[in-house]
Amino acid sequence: MYGKLILRNAKRSIKDYLIYIITLTLCVTMFYSFLSISSNYYHPSIGVQYNLNILSDAMKAAICAITFLLLFLIKYVNNYMIRRKQKEFAIQTVMGMEQKTTATLFFLETLIMGLVALGMGIILGTFCSQFITAMLLSAYGQPFQLSWMLYPDTVLLTIMFFTISFVLIGLFNIRTIRKIKVIDMLNADKKNEPHFKKSKWMPIITVLFSIFLIIMLVTGISKMYYYFDTRLPFSVHLMFWGNILIPAFTLVGILAWIFLHKKFGFSKLVIFLLIMALAATASSASVPVLQMKYYLALGTGTNNSYMIFLLVGLVFIICAVFYLASNVITSMKEKSLQKKYYEENLFFFGQIISKLKTTTKTMTLICLTLVLSISMFLIEPALNGWVSGYLDTRSVFDVQVLSQYNKAFDIKELPNTNYDFVTEYLAENNIQIIDDCSFSLYLPMAEDFHQRIKWSFPVLAISLSDYNHLLDMRGLDTITLDENEFTTQWQSIATEEERNEFIESHSTVRTDAGILEMASENASDAALGEYLYNNYTDVVYVFPDEICKQLLSVNRNRAIKTAEPLPYDVAIGLQQEFERKFPEQPEGVNYYIRTSTQQINSTTASNFVMQASMTYGAVVLLIMCFTILALQQLLDATHYKYRFGVLRKLGVDETHINRLVLKQLGVWFGLPIGIAVLASTVFGGYFFNMFSSQISAYIGAEILAVQILLIAGILLILLTCYFVSTWILFNRTIRKE
Repeated sequence: MYGKLILRNAKRSIKDYLIYIITLTLCVTMFYSFLSISSNYYHPSIGVQYNLNILSDAMKAAICAITFLLLFLIKYVNNYMIRRKQKEFAIQTVMGMEQKTTATLFFLETLIMGLVALGMGIILGTFCSQFITAMLLSAYGQPFQLSWMLYPDTVLLTIMFFTISFVLIGLFNIRTIRKIKVIDMLNADKKNEPHFKKSKWMPIITVLFSIFLIIMLVTGISKMYYYFDTRLPFSVHLMFWGNILIPAFTLVGILAWIFLHKKFGFSKLVIFLLIMALAATASSASVPVLQMKYYLALGTGTNNSYMIFLLVGLVFIICAVFYLASNVITSMKEKSLQKKYYEENLFFFGQIISKLKTTTKTMTLICLTLVLSISMFLIEPALNGWVSGYLDTRSVFDVQVLSQYNKAFDIKELPNTNYDFVTEYLAENNIQIIDDCSFSLYLPMAEDFHQRIKWSFPVLAISLSDYNHLLDMRGLDTITLDENEFTTQWQSIATEEERNEFIESHSTVRTDAGILEMASENASDAALGEYLYNNYTDVVYVFPDEICKQLLSVNRNRAIKTAEPLPYDVAIGLQQEFERKFPEQPEGVNYYIRTSTQQINSTTASNFVMQASMTYGAVVLLIMCFTILALQQLLDATHYKYRFGVLRKLGVDETHINRLVLKQLGVWFGLPIGIAVLASTVFGGYFFNMFSSQISAYIGAEILAVQILLIAGILLILLTCYFVSTWILFNRTIRKE
């Protein structure tokens, strides 16, 4: 009998569970899809130079950790269903069924719905895993081939994770239902909005913001004391004083309000703090920008500190906006009596204002979560392209061997080797070398050998013949120089402004072999590897061979190009052999070897884990927010059923009611999403501006714009689905029977 009752209740409640099932199905689908590439049965054809073991373990840890967020979503939806079905529970209890039995039946009912979503999610996951495989193969530069396979270990892990989640939350539900009084269950759908109480939410946020202002003031005074210089540009002066005066003035305003709080209400204080938070956020944001522009020496961790100040400011601004939202809408209503009494606006304003006063905290948290989700979506393609592009500039040769003199303090320690054992090792493993270049890097002035001040390391030089050899290995055009000429080779991240400024101030270069003049040959930014440059420099000189013969050689490098990429096990063996011969030392010359195989494996694996984790996490957070917004409105629909019934009795037709519902849902979805999009746009714009040179060098503005538009389209489609579904179910709930 109980089995039939459970199935009947499940069929009758399918509409109530619709959003829950869809949401959970999507989450299971993503969980299985992303986790499938860590399966022991997953063996894509990516070549002998790649190894997925690093990727597999990291993916399992990242995806499982993020998926624990779904426990909150499952718990929230179950609480929603308990509130929707309280009257049914009460009737079953009055008819003689024990409350424990009623709770158990509900637990089994939700378990059935969860298992249905679990089954559909795994089936859809087998299809969606193809997209993840395509993403993975694209990351490794391999062609995609369609292959259908159900991975038993991934299926088992998916079933175990979600089943355990359903059972744990179900046990909590049984305990919750047993504690509810029958009389409260019977009257659950007759309760009006709870009485408005002054929440301690915003006062606590204000106190925390005051503490933050004190920290910001102390930090600003400290930076001013240690690093201020009257010779700095006016914009830097403004930055220093802004980060002191703004928090100081704000703290004075808070103290003044404490003495005058009876005259000026708390809302006036929040408005004042909102204005000052905008100013403080702008002042904090200026620090990393100006530090990068003028190469300010502001101490270790300064950028991180002011980035935290920026984020704290944005959080307070969002909290303040939601706290003041009901006051703003009330003011709009009272200022225009014509708008206030137009059609059903009085009813509409009453619905919005009464609900805003009781859901400020919830809406604020949803908005902050949406900001996090959208920001992750925005910066993910930039970080992914940055890492991928950076790899292209690092892994330019199959084997790169290098030395660094920066920890050596005696010229006698400087290297003089061609690393011949590398050639022998490759020959033993049947690796054919098709091109090879051993070269030195020189100091223009030997006296600069002891120059070890950060950001002031001397620029190194390479001989013209070695430079042309490297260009030839990369398939690029070679260059020529006259006897007393030189040119420059730049890292791709160097901006045009930096290059022009350097070239203007270095039209001639003093060397131990005489003075050289800048050649008419344009500066080059060919990708020749980042190990060509000295620490904290983005440029290397190219000198004629005869000049280099008279200079001090400080680094000895070697670049090797092989016929085929090194197999992964060969690359690991070469690394281990090299480390035995040249162990890293705390002082003296250090030697390093970099193989393209290892660089691509480690970088691509970590990059893909980051990309997949950020995408998966952003989608999970987005779905959580949309689900909570939707279920809040559907729960309110049961409370508002009587109110909309009164409107019908007053003669309001269905067209106006549908429009009223659409406006109401538009506010509840549009307010948190609109503010989140605005805040994310500000943060994203600031992020892209901070790293514009890296984005320009490694990604390209056009590619980034296309990726952002694609992400915006996906978000819009997802939002439309949730909004339309909520609107339809809301109308069904309030429809006249």
